[in-house]
This record gives sequence, structure tokens and C-alpha cells, in this order.
Amino acid sequence: MNTTPTRGRVAVIGAGPAGMATALSVHQAGHEVQLFERYAQARPAGNILNLWPPPLKALGLMGVDLEDFGAPCRSEFRSVTGHVRAAINLPQEVIDQYGGGFIGLLRPELYERLLTALPEGVLQTNRAVQRIEQDRTGARLFMTDGEVVEADVVVGADGINSMVRKTLWGDQPIREHNLHIFGGFIYDPPVEAEPGLCVVSHDRVTQGAWTSIRRKGRDGFQWWVLTAHDAAEEFTADLHETAAALAAGFPAPLPQLIAATPPENVQRWVLRDRAPLKQWSTGRVTIVGDAAHPTSPYAAYGAGMSIEDGYFLGRALAGVDLRDHDQVRAALAGFEAPRRPHTARHTQIAWASGKAFHHAPRPLQPVRDAIFDRTPLLQKVIGDSNPKEILGQLGQIEAAEQRFRATLGQSAI
Repeated sequence: MNTTPTRGRVAVIGAGPAGMATALSVHQAGHEVQLFERYAQARPAGNILNLWPPPLKALGLMGVDLEDFGAPCRSEFRSVTGHVRAAINLPQEVIDQYGGGFIGLLRPELYERLLTALPEGVLQTNRAVQRIEQDRTGARLFMTDGEVVEADVVVGADGINSMVRKTLWGDQPIREHNLHIFGGFIYDPPVEAEPGLCVVSHDRVTQGAWTSIRRKGRDGFQWWVLTAHDAAEEFTADLHETAAALAAGFPAPLPQLIAATPPENVQRWVLRDRAPLKQWSTGRVTIVGDAAHPTSPYAAYGAGMSIEDGYFLGRALAGVDLRDHDQVRAALAGFEAPRRPHTARHTQIAWASGKAFHHAPRPLQPVRDAIFDRTPLLQKVIGDSNPKEILGQLGQIEAAEQRFRATLGQSAI
């Protein structure tokens, strides 16, 4: 059938991966969308990044150019001695379609691709939102410059310190992991490292990892080391020297990659999240990405889940009369129902993994490591369950796209 959906007004707050993906998907759904960014430009907060097949599929369907995008990789989890504890094995057809189990890239590359795909005039920078109000007739954004913006739907993609989340659900505490991570990248390193491989290793107290990357035709590697650190204590040491010291006991090529990395390519950030919410949406307002489910990088899925959120939200709003309060509520409820358990699972596993690997009492550490080395526990928890989640998300995207194209009267994918 051919239908002309009623054009509604959607305001998205925050131009990170979740906000830009939401804007792209909502625009494809036929609604007017405004994307408000408080800073002078949409800017990534970190450097290194991995993306699994579901967000890659969503990006492609939203019109993002995926040509020569990232380095295809496969993943193994090892002990510091090199013993393989788990491997993530996806079906060959998925690997063939997406170039690998996941791709390694730098976060600025993702931002550049998303920004290029955004229609002209959608992104408005230097536009900070002070507060929001809503009723059955619509929503209003009160900007810091005094303007009041009218919208039918408001999407908070404004990060872990989300004003929108606080408006809906109050000021909930941030959950400190008491961990910090050092990450860096290098092109054409003067050391040998196997391309197309991601190795995540653990000694008793530290995680050390490396993986291939590709950006703008240049091949290289990204790496990270992660260990416990009291969030209440100020960190003042040299980033590059600290990372090198943490990686000293790990096998090649991790120490060599870190040693060869220019210090300006090294960043540090602390790990924190918030406990999962039981509900994301109220009336005409919802939240996505880190506003809804900030997640430790132990999940390796934070940006990916944010992209998926934006994709699914736009698809859920296709064909919906956004002037109708009840239709909006139903659409938002339908959007978040499958997203909440999926994102909560990854958030909680990441939280628990950080505690198990870095906060276990010293007497229990040998017992933990013996279990991981001599039983299939880690393979079941990570190696076997992750492919199931990935395939499940790919299936949900396929179903959502079929419904979306039927709603808009387009040919099926």
C-alpha cells in the first residue's frame, strides 16, 4: 500500500551516536526532526571503538556510508599466559556480510560518517536546552537563549548526566565502578601484530587488549589497559607511562604497541554507569543511548546499543500521527519494550565483569582464574551468549525494516 504519513515534529537533545542515529531514522520515517547540540560541534568523547554487526546493519539502513569502514576482526579472551578462555564465533554468513565478527575503528570516524549522512539543517549546534515540559497537546523545550521550541516528541540523547532522564525519573546516583581505562592507537606500528584479531587478556588485576583498526585507508591497531582505581582519588600520573607499566607483564605485541604509540594518542577515562531503568518513556518524552543505559566499555557495546536505539525509535514512529498523544505513548512503549532487557543485560554483565576481574578478594583470585582456565564458564557466558544476542538483534532489525517499508509503501529489503 502507499500511504502518506502525517508529518510530526521530533526534537532530539544531544548529538552523540544515539542522537544522530535517532535523527537519521526519524527523518527517514517522514517526520521533521531537530537535533540540538549544546557545544559548538558534535564531538566524540573518546578515541577507540568497536562495532558489532547489528549497529553496522542499522547504520547502513539509515544511509550511512560503510565503504572502507573499520577493520574486520574476530575476538578471543585469554589469560595473561596466552591460554584461550573464550572465543566469539559467529556464523560464516554473518562474517561474510559484515566483514568480521566486529570492526575496529576510531570514534571520530563514526562521528564523521554520521554527520555526513545527516540532512542539511537538522543539526543545530550551540543550542542548549534548559528544561522541558509536556502535556497531552505537545512538548516544549526551553532553550538557554530564551527560545521555546515546540515539538510532538522529545528524545533525550544527552548522555550519562541526562537532563531529560532527571526530568522524567529524578536524580538517580551514578554507579562508580572504581576502575579506569587507558586507550590509545597507532598506525603502521614498528612491531608485528596479527591483523584481523582482537585479543582481550587478563592477569590477576588488569585487563590488556589490542585489536586492528582502519581509518581513511590507514591500517593500525588500538589497545587498552584497564585496572582498579578509586574514583574518589585524583589521578595525576603520566597516561602513557602508566599504560606501559600496566601492560609490562602481558605478552607481545601489547607492550610494544603501547611503547610505540605517540603520547598524544593516549586517553584515560573512568568507568561508571547507572542501574537499569524499568521504564524509559513518559507521555511524549523518551531517552536513548547513555541517557537510558550508560554502560561500561567491558560490554564493548555502548555506542552500538546507542545506534540501535536510534534506529529502532525512528522505525517505531513511522506512520504514527505524532499529534495524537495516545498513538505516541503506544509507539514509545513498543519501542522500549524489547530494548530495555537487551541493554540491561549488557549493562549488568559489564558491571559484574568489572567486579569479578578487578575487585575479587586476593585469596579468591587464583580460584577465579582456575575456573576460567579449566572450565567452559567464560565460553558460555561470553563466547556462546554474545553470538546469540547478535543474531537476535540482526533478526529484530530485519523485522523492523520489513514493517517500516510496509508502513511507508516501499519495496521490501
